[in-house]
Amino acid sequence: MKTMKNWLLSGLLLLMVSTVFSQGKVTGTVTDGQGSLPGANVAIKGTKTGVSADFDGKFSINTTVNSGELIISFIGFEPKTVKFSVAKDATTNVGTIILTANSNELSEIVVMGKGIIDVATGRKTPIAVSTIKAAEIQAKVGTSDITQTMVNTPSVYVAGQAGGFGDSRISVRGFAQDNTAFLLNGQPINGMEDGKIYWSNWSGMSDIASAVQIQRGLGSSKLAISSVGGTVNFITKATDKKEGGFASLGMANDNYFKTTAAYSTGMSENGWGTSVMLSHWQGDGYNDGTYGRGETYFISVGYKPNDRHSFNFLLTGAPQEHDQNFTKSISTYLQYGRKYNNNWGTLDGEYRTERVNYYHKPVMNLNWDFDINDKTQLSTVAYASWGRGGGTGSYGSKLPAVDGQVNFDGMYAKNLTLVDGSFANKGYLIRASANNHSWYGVVSNLKNQLGENLSLNVGLDLRTYQGSHFRQVSDFMGLSSWSESRDLKGANHRGSGTIASNTVTETGSIKRWPATFNTISSDQRIDYDYSETISYGGVFGQLEYAKNDFSAFFQGSLSNQSHERTDKYDYLSEFQKSKKINNLGYNVKAGTSYKIAGQHSVYANAGYYDRQPYHDNIYLNFTNEVNELTKNEKILGFEAGYTFSSKIFTASLNGYRTSWEDRVTTTSNAASVAEIAKYPTLQPGDLIYKTNEGVEQVHTGIELDFVAKPTSKLDITGFASVGNWEYNGNVVTSYRDEALNLLDRVEEDVDGGKVGDAAQTTLGLGFKYEIFTRFSIDADWRNYSKLYSNVGAVKNNLELPNYDLVDSGISYKIVTGKNKENSVSLRLNVNNVFDEVYLSELTSARLAGPTDVTYKGINVSNNGFFGLGRTWNFSLRYNF
Repeated sequence: MKTMKNWLLSGLLLLMVSTVFSQGKVTGTVTDGQGSLPGANVAIKGTKTGVSADFDGKFSINTTVNSGELIISFIGFEPKTVKFSVAKDATTNVGTIILTANSNELSEIVVMGKGIIDVATGRKTPIAVSTIKAAEIQAKVGTSDITQTMVNTPSVYVAGQAGGFGDSRISVRGFAQDNTAFLLNGQPINGMEDGKIYWSNWSGMSDIASAVQIQRGLGSSKLAISSVGGTVNFITKATDKKEGGFASLGMANDNYFKTTAAYSTGMSENGWGTSVMLSHWQGDGYNDGTYGRGETYFISVGYKPNDRHSFNFLLTGAPQEHDQNFTKSISTYLQYGRKYNNNWGTLDGEYRTERVNYYHKPVMNLNWDFDINDKTQLSTVAYASWGRGGGTGSYGSKLPAVDGQVNFDGMYAKNLTLVDGSFANKGYLIRASANNHSWYGVVSNLKNQLGENLSLNVGLDLRTYQGSHFRQVSDFMGLSSWSESRDLKGANHRGSGTIASNTVTETGSIKRWPATFNTISSDQRIDYDYSETISYGGVFGQLEYAKNDFSAFFQGSLSNQSHERTDKYDYLSEFQKSKKINNLGYNVKAGTSYKIAGQHSVYANAGYYDRQPYHDNIYLNFTNEVNELTKNEKILGFEAGYTFSSKIFTASLNGYRTSWEDRVTTTSNAASVAEIAKYPTLQPGDLIYKTNEGVEQVHTGIELDFVAKPTSKLDITGFASVGNWEYNGNVVTSYRDEALNLLDRVEEDVDGGKVGDAAQTTLGLGFKYEIFTRFSIDADWRNYSKLYSNVGAVKNNLELPNYDLVDSGISYKIVTGKNKENSVSLRLNVNNVFDEVYLSELTSARLAGPTDVTYKGINVSNNGFFGLGRTWNFSLRYNF
């Protein structure tokens, strides 16, 4: 009997324990509507119970309660709450949970330098912004420059792809690259001399970028920069927290091939981690004679000694060399074909080209984030870059082309008959124009939370830049030497009567790696040899107030920029240093926003910039003579916008007006037959540089972009931008040859003339549809109109024909590995699916007369580029 009681008591106790601690189970899958979200957080509300989704986005979580709520979150997505109920010892599947992406959220990407990198999330006031993340960049960039990833953005126009690998240009709201600020992890990368950016120097950007954020117009940048068109932030990968890596292969039209491999150690228990990536690419290029090849390397070392300090060291570079194609007349294309390039020929039956761009620009930076206390944070980036390289071209006396190609055989044979090489003896060689620099800087930002609703940012931006420019012989073409002489300039920047001469016998390398480490001696340089020192110091600040649905901000910066030029080739020794020029500049910006009923928000911003002129516009005709007409440029901008957000539809409408006074612009084009006749010193194939001084522009426009997700498997995107960009008043125009000699100077009325080089009206519509799990298709359509010639300021600019482009792609991911932690991704892109034939840009604006031959209404004597026809690329990527 006693034993029976013990059994009963034990059974009762076991029943009570099992009742108290009995568990149900809740399962489900977390996706973004296109694919799984591995690592998504799943927690039971009000408890400490939580799990992470596996590689397929699936999760299983135990619960001791019969009902409750799951909170599902993933960085970069809006969190979601899902109710559940489960019987004891049972399993309930809540199905597929779709999280909505916050398209402008970058907090999961910006690991280092949060106070420096000016992403939109750093300020509560809305701005006109578009964000492209790594997945989209990797999927769609293909063989193109990273600029191609920005084409589905309002008021953005990309041109120049026909010039060769890395030769594209981007305009934002009608403003060229020298008037759009580009930042790399908080580091300014626009050229210090002219504000330009050359994408061949950044050919590896698509490999290393975690995200690209385009802030159109005034933007949110706190730095002492003047972003007239906008600010483009390139945010690179930092040291990965988890161990892993990938290997990928890519191929495309015209024998393009690319290999990439990357590995990360992950962050160790003592806070150290390293990520490394290497790639190589090569291809023939779409147009004739545009072969290119290069590498990308990326090394990132992270260290987090404690919760208050984080460090990240980055070294990256993309050495490359590519043959180039320049604009030419439409009639020439019609004669030889749209892929025609007149910069190459053959020598003894072997391919040769006159035009090679070669460059290597290693970039190194060190980020330090310091959480001083709960209210104060300090972010600092110290950086350095060293550019080495240049471009080749003809030098001396050039024979006419044979069948449209460079007559290398004829000129080589002619050189063999000369005693020595010189202009007087009419010799010919291939020169290389070297453009080297060393650039060092530091940017630091201190953020302090002054009160519950008020924050203050203050910081500094310091830069020093040393550039050197000279020409060297890259190929003597049969000559044993080259001799030349010049009349050295004196106090008035004119000839002094002292004649200097030199004879060179050595060649400089035009290969990407040797040119990095070897510079030819000064006595072996030809044509010109000068350098400049530019120093920049700026302070900036931002005060922001935010409470409930209202926010307001004020930003300001003050900077000084100094310039000094040294010319040791064309000047007497006592006059080789120019007058040192100091220019003070500033900018102020302010704005406010208000949220209405959670789903609606409105904002308005205004800003005024007093910006220093670029170095190349300070000194006349590339001499030490100061251009007294150059003064600070004045920019006044206004913008306002409205945004609507819901779970399935988000749209933004923006309006803007930007006026720009006292500016200088420079464009170039290959000399036409008429220009060669007008300027006898020019030869076929030479470039003419045209500089407009005292230009005023007014840009106004409206922009619309939206994202819709009507079903879990379908995404729809679209945009429209309508602009009116015009010149005001008169302009002085100077024409120079490639040696920067002044050819002509005229003044003209340009009032009402249309700004060129970017389509003023653009439309776009795209979709992405998941056919089945991890298999999707996508397509984007764009229309471009109101595109005018890129000729600087003119009264009657030439409008190009409208055109449409359609790009499409297919993606498929295969999950592999024992625990399905690995994957194989396949991607196929076809750009310009319907092989549209169109003029992407013109660099002249000659109107058609009644007897002129025309192409789609355009005078065929105009110079320009046809856009690329149908192209394709395929990639295979293994993630582990």
